[in-house]
Order: sequence, then structure tokens, then C-alpha cells
Amino acid sequence: MIRFMSKTSRRVVFGVLLIVTLVVSTGGALGYLGRLTLVFDRHPGKPLAILEEVPGPPDGPKCPIDARYLDEAPDGLPPDVLQAWQKLRAKASEQGVQLCLNDGKRSRQQQQKEFDDAVKKFGTEELASRYVLNPPDRSMHVIGLAIDVQPIESAQWVEKNGSAVGWCRRYENEQWHFEYNAGYVTGGCPPLIPSATGS
Repeated sequence: MIRFMSKTSRRVVFGVLLIVTLVVSTGGALGYLGRLTLVFDRHPGKPLAILEEVPGPPDGPKCPIDARYLDEAPDGLPPDVLQAWQKLRAKASEQGVQLCLNDGKRSRQQQQKEFDDAVKKFGTEELASRYVLNPPDRSMHVIGLAIDVQPIESAQWVEKNGSAVGWCRRYENEQWHFEYNAGYVTGGCPPLIPSATGS
């Protein structure tokens, strides 16, 4: 069959085969290194759940619109941050959007566990510190200024509308993570940075 194809057609076929081979090889290598996890996640009309990279409590009340996530109480948030969260949730509700608080205020112990788990996963503290903040007091969740909103559709709504009440997405690699600052209401959101660790 290839013998009867034109030179251009053969080049296209070989080019496509080369691209497929490269994609499969790269996926295999990333899977082996633990940087890519393929998940069978059949939820029609909803984005694939990103669960491995999403920190938060191990258990708690399920998010009523997507049980893959949690909806914890906003316990421990400073009063002004709690008030801003309540305003954000009310504003979303007015527009028919439900926000689930997948992770809010963390204790130092919770943050330390996140780091310790990363050390086990990556093998060294140096590698772990590229993915998880350490010492714990560096985390905005520990300070009480950060929330993780799920599901992703709800987080996207917060990204578009949250600055009106002081909430901005801060990191390119965490589309669910938002931080509160009263100055965002008038000044708008600052540019995204790659990640909490800067890497």
C-alpha cells in the first residue's frame, strides 16, 4: 500500500507515526517517574478530577455537587478572611454557582505531613521542597489566608469573579488555590507565579 502512495502522503503517514511514538514514549517515561498518573474517571460533563495533586484533609463532608471532593467547614480562618469567604460563597450562590471548600485553614501538623509525604514520594527533602512548602509557617493555608475551591468549574468562577471580594488565584499550577487580600478588591489580582515554592 505504501508503495502506491505519493511522497507527500508517505511523509505525512511517517510524521504522524513519529508523533504518536514520541507521545506514547514520553507518557511512559513520565508515568515511570511518577510525574503522570492516568485516571479512569467517568463523570459525564465534568472535567477529570485532579486528586493526587490536591492537598486537603483525608476525609470529611463530601462536596454535594461533586463527591470526589470535600466541603469542609471554614474553621480557623481569621474573622476578616471568614467574612470574605462567606461573601464569595453568597455571591456565587446568587449566580447559581456552588463552591466547595476542599481545603481551608491547615494546622502546622497538617502542612508538615504534606511535606513528609512528599519526602517519601520524591526521596529527599530537597526534591520535596520543590512541591510542598516547608517549614509549615510559609504556607498561606497555615497562616489562614488561603482556600482551595472545588470542583474546577467552581474554581474557574472564583478566578473570574473573586477579586471583587478580595480572592485571587495565585499559582499557575493550582487552579483551585485562592488567597485573600483586601487590597485585591481595588487593585485587582497580581500576576500568577509558577507555584507556591517558586519552581
